[in-house]
Amino acid sequence: MALNTSLSPAIITREVDLTGVVPAIQTSIGAYVGDFSWGPVEEPVLVSNEGILVQRFGTPTQTTAVDFLSAASFLRYSQSLYVVRGADASAKNAYDAASQASAAVLVKNDEAFEVQKSALDSDGHTFVARYAGAAGNSISVQICPANAADSAYDGWTYNDEFDAAPGTSSYASGVSGSNDEMHVIVLDDDGDISGTPGAILEVYPFVSAAKDAKTTDGSNNFVLDVINQRSEYIHAVSLNQDSDAAAGSFTEDTNAANTNFLLTDGSVKTYSLSAGVNSGALGTAEYLLGFDKFENVEEITVDFLIAPGMSAKADQTTVVNDLVATASTVRKDCVAIASPNRASVVNNSAASIVTDTVAFADTLTSSSYLFVDNNYLKVYDKYNDQYVYIPAAASTAGTMANTDAVAASWFSPAGNRRGNYLGVTSLAYSATKSQRDTLYKNGINPVVNLPGQGVVLFGDKTKESRPSAFDRINVRRLFLTIERAISAAAQNVMFEFNDEFTRAEFVGIVEPFLRQIQGQRGITDFRVVCDETNNTAAVVDRNEFVFDVFVKPARSINFVLLNFVAVRSGVDFSEVVGTV
Repeated sequence: MALNTSLSPAIITREVDLTGVVPAIQTSIGAYVGDFSWGPVEEPVLVSNEGILVQRFGTPTQTTAVDFLSAASFLRYSQSLYVVRGADASAKNAYDAASQASAAVLVKNDEAFEVQKSALDSDGHTFVARYAGAAGNSISVQICPANAADSAYDGWTYNDEFDAAPGTSSYASGVSGSNDEMHVIVLDDDGDISGTPGAILEVYPFVSAAKDAKTTDGSNNFVLDVINQRSEYIHAVSLNQDSDAAAGSFTEDTNAANTNFLLTDGSVKTYSLSAGVNSGALGTAEYLLGFDKFENVEEITVDFLIAPGMSAKADQTTVVNDLVATASTVRKDCVAIASPNRASVVNNSAASIVTDTVAFADTLTSSSYLFVDNNYLKVYDKYNDQYVYIPAAASTAGTMANTDAVAASWFSPAGNRRGNYLGVTSLAYSATKSQRDTLYKNGINPVVNLPGQGVVLFGDKTKESRPSAFDRINVRRLFLTIERAISAAAQNVMFEFNDEFTRAEFVGIVEPFLRQIQGQRGITDFRVVCDETNNTAAVVDRNEFVFDVFVKPARSINFVLLNFVAVRSGVDFSEVVGTV
């Protein structure tokens, strides 16, 4: 700042803001990839409750119930879960099979539709279900054009949904013969989407066949654009579906100043979608592709990468180790939560469960960024009236999210205070004391059904094999919390001078934050160093800034020793206290 900004004597004021703080951060966001019956493919969608999960990804079939209920189980504890739908090549979107198109197509999401739209048009598609899956076969679209006979509109089943018959838009230009308006309605014929056969899903009144049509507020009113921008159920490819301009079809009006579409007769046109196909069972390729969507730290924030429960040990190992690599090497701000492969636990013999679980755990990467439980939860599937076993991992991650809400991320999620599982009918098995000893020694955290206490997480070990403070999940999550928060605060240091003022300012921001965590029992002591000892002249000349944080993390209790001592009547307690 210039010392003198006036050419004559004056009083100059300025403000210096030294009120910077370490920002509050969220630490309970889950990430899950699974097989669902509806919704975008390979696109993270943030859901906050089971109702929104149903709305975005459909009600589960018997095939998709495990993944759906796993996602729903996490949402019992937290209101933040990113869900990615996986699908293999067998999945197809429903489409208007009566059009020129001869084969179904997989359109994974809105971005994919924009890429594929030209090819879909060339293939003769008219409408395509917005998402892949058999649920799209329940969709139909009806269009009533302006040149329909009065009797056709008056007798149309759905005319009560509109204020008047379509006519000529006042805001369209270049329409040959006018009568550019139409009404469009989207229906759920079989009720596979809404649960009610014949339910009206969407209504689009007075949209236009003219590409340059506008509404009274100036927004786009061209029918194809309106549907593609607003619809949750269909993509509109083209209305120019029949080259021979058959009765009841839309055809291109090439005489207009710009390309428009006109109906060749006066009838209401119905497009029924079919040929939609659900995905086959997801393999490692589909799961890994889905979890790839969470690799960019700057685009998306997550705290728990929740592994699915695959049947084969090798497949489960592949997926879990990939999540560990993402958490520990790529992101470095979250943890992976996993259960054993299904075959090791569900319907396995009692004598083999622990042995097979340990054998599976031995194939996993040793890392403090990995937390492994041992069980599958029996839960009720109200959508299909059945009981299913789901991997405990999603609920285990949920106990950690719940710990964030009722205590803090640096508290252990295990035990009766914070480690209770919700909505569980029973467990695939409840380990005995000797089995728990074997599991815990191998970095596997038992989920047990304790009499009078319910289903409880009974361990807080990470999969770190080296003796370290980081072999406990509360310490790992403590460091993830302070690293994320202080890193966010450090953004304000970028491009400042590495001098005493900047160092003192940043120390003044960080120390109160660490004292707060100390007051909340997360650490027992700390020290920060940011001075000439670690910011030497050489460091400054390299345009670097070094800030060292030393922390003594609080440790959770894993073993309790209760001494009960009987003494003679004449003994003074001071004589024996401390001797046993």
